[in-house]
Amino acid sequence: MADDESQGDGALVAAAAGGSELAFRTLYRAYVRPVYWLAHGLVGNPADAEEVTQETFLVAWRKLPGLKLAGDSLLPWLATVCRYQAANRVRRQRRDREHQAGVADETLPATVDVEQQIVDGELADAILREVAGLSPLDRDIFRLCAAEGYAYEAAAAELGVTHGVVRNRLSRIRTRLRTVVKEST
Repeated sequence: MADDESQGDGALVAAAAGGSELAFRTLYRAYVRPVYWLAHGLVGNPADAEEVTQETFLVAWRKLPGLKLAGDSLLPWLATVCRYQAANRVRRQRRDREHQAGVADETLPATVDVEQQIVDGELADAILREVAGLSPLDRDIFRLCAAEGYAYEAAAAELGVTHGVVRNRLSRIRTRLRTVVKEST
């Protein structure tokens, strides 16, 4: 079937329905772009449009043996298949989003534990009081290392002290704060 390119869609559909991969490939090349752009218009993004395009041609490959081409072009039928595939994809994505939202709702606590919130608030206040009582250098070390995530060396460079000073002082600060936490719980 060397002259597939010059044949009309009817002959190509008949040959592809009979199992000719060459005829199907010719139809694919002729219509993949218009089907893709239709899919893109329906689903709105390139990745989903590619998926819908591939699904459209998979359906076409399976259904060609029973297809009676109504006109001269396969494109109107492919467009209909593409619309169905896009609608299915949009519904599936919506269902997945709703399911994920339902799962997220299940992870939220059913009730608010006011007592626990008060305990947590009191603990936070105790920690803040302890940090406020630190020397200015220790407060800066705590802020840089604990709050802002600086490494010892970076904090030392920022504060103009040695790595060992930052490491030792931060160790003492953590010990003090652990004591506050233990006393509060």
